[in-house]
Amino acid sequence: MTNWHLARWVLFLPIRKFVYLEAARIGDCHRSLDCLGDDPECVFNPTTDGGVIVRALDPNVMDTVWAAIEPLLPERVDSHPLGRHRRRVADRVCFEGIMIRLVTGCSWEDTERLLRREVSDTTLRSRRDEWIAAGVFDALVTEAVSAYDRIIGLDLSEVVIDTTAGKAPCGGEGTGRNPMDKGKLGVKWSIVTDANGLPLGWVTDAANRHDVTLLEPTLAELIESGLIPDVETLHLDKGYDSNNARAMITGIGIRDAVIPRRLLGNNPPPAPYRIDWRWVIERTNSWITNYGQLRRNTDRRIIHRLAQFALAITCLITAKLIDWNNRWINPNPSPIR
Repeated sequence: MTNWHLARWVLFLPIRKFVYLEAARIGDCHRSLDCLGDDPECVFNPTTDGGVIVRALDPNVMDTVWAAIEPLLPERVDSHPLGRHRRRVADRVCFEGIMIRLVTGCSWEDTERLLRREVSDTTLRSRRDEWIAAGVFDALVTEAVSAYDRIIGLDLSEVVIDTTAGKAPCGGEGTGRNPMDKGKLGVKWSIVTDANGLPLGWVTDAANRHDVTLLEPTLAELIESGLIPDVETLHLDKGYDSNNARAMITGIGIRDAVIPRRLLGNNPPPAPYRIDWRWVIERTNSWITNYGQLRRNTDRRIIHRLAQFALAITCLITAKLIDWNNRWINPNPSPIR
């Protein structure tokens, strides 16, 4: 072996080790999925690497979200003259399947196996589309935000807007090449939150869209919520430093907008940048990207992504409300993600 071959082998040894470990992890995951539905001793355990249960799949959170979503479900009309259809799969089972796919990011086929084949992947898709057409997810997240406002209260003294990008390997509408991910297909979310990081409005588009392009529809979501008169200060990052962005913000009645200036030409470097309220929405972005289907989305239609986002926000708000209700019993609750 020449010196060059030896140096190259040593150089790529850490990369090879990472690839081998990742392949072993994926192999273990696939083997665990293979046993589901066939081996009664194999049980799906929705936990993170630290052994802490994923909060959205916590029975308390799931039961609470289901109690809110059940009254919103459309009534099924049996059109068969003799009523001899196959027995319909329970809505609760389909809800659990949709939640599992949202949290883990697995495929519909794997979700079917995780549910021990109680429901087919085709039924899960059709039930999701049925609920989207009935406006279930939009009504659910609206009710969740309203409940949070009534019980805890929205803090609109400081409102923050920012974007976050996710992968979209299957492409579809509203996707584009992400310049921050080697040109791979992705989506971008534009989110507005209150001072505590609670999402108030959101829109999605291709990952190659500029932040300013998504600002107008994001502000339109805030206007639709009727919260504009209560907003005192709006915080944005340097990506929004433009006359168009400031004109849009002023045009909707927000007079105090904090947008750091970008450096132009040979200007001296600024003082160390203060994060201030930026950390609030960065924390919210981390909560959102903890959901597998929002981190790496495989749906090809925008309405499906918006439904997933609404369900994820509902789970986050539900966890916050449960922690607030138990604040004297459990002063150190689990992370809401």
